Amino acid sequence: MAGTRVPFAKMNGLGNEIVVADLRGQEARVTAQAARALAQPNAVPFDQLMEIADPASPDRDFDIRIFNTDGSLAQACGNGTRCVAQWLQGAVGRNDFVFRTAAGRITANIGADGLITVDMGRPRFGWQEIPLSEEFADTRCIELQVGPIDAPVLHTPSAVSMGNPHAVFWVDQDVWSYALERFGPLLENHPLFPERANITIAQVVAPDHLIIRTWERGVGLTRACGSGACASLVAAARKELTGRRATVTVPGGDLLIEWEENGNVRMTGPAEFEFSGEFDPQTGDFVRDPGSKTA
Repeated sequence: MAGTRVPFAKMNGLGNEIVVADLRGQEARVTAQAARALAQPNAVPFDQLMEIADPASPDRDFDIRIFNTDGSLAQACGNGTRCVAQWLQGAVGRNDFVFRTAAGRITANIGADGLITVDMGRPRFGWQEIPLSEEFADTRCIELQVGPIDAPVLHTPSAVSMGNPHAVFWVDQDVWSYALERFGPLLENHPLFPERANITIAQVVAPDHLIIRTWERGVGLTRACGSGACASLVAAARKELTGRRATVTVPGGDLLIEWEENGNVRMTGPAEFEFSGEFDPQTGDFVRDPGSKTA
């Protein structure tokens, strides 16, 4: 299939840079090499690339594979799923979708106000499910710290899986006062996380409001991590720091996160189109559509 070009859209969800790759009706699939090439600064840089494909079974509308900047695969991306839903709304004229990702079944609905709600499924808390390399009876706080043992900068994070592993460190002061760019990569690759982890710093400013920053696994610092926002709200509610519904402020803006009584986590926020084009899913070679406007 070398030389085949497929449509893509450059989009973002609150600054989380997304490429939506439309491979419906195609046998070709995106390669890790193509994802890495497309993510280069002189190409179409992204945090996640969302590959849309025809469903492998009739119990969903489309299948989604998710690539990180480094070409690794991610299990879930809430901001990217919102972008996929918005793109498909224009392509097929619908507002409701059922997707399948590596994390399982995910649904999305586009409201009359244009905001998109994604049902991210149920969080998992067992140490083997997250996964962690050591057994912890209570993953609301695990033994991990940054800095001197007698005066750690960060310590005892909450661990949770939203289809991908998260560690959430709780702080009392401004989340921007911590050098996440310095210790994020060390924590992401800590031996405690056999599949690496997304690292979040979270501050609870009200029972219904959190502020977070996230170092995203396979990406780095991001302006918005949807699954990180979901993990933070769930972890906060488990520790009785918040209720089960809160605004989570990420560097790019606000997300509404709700941990429903049925156990599922719903995330509501916007998506924004920037420009479109075509690319080779084997190599990453791309062309931008003439006249395609940045929103």
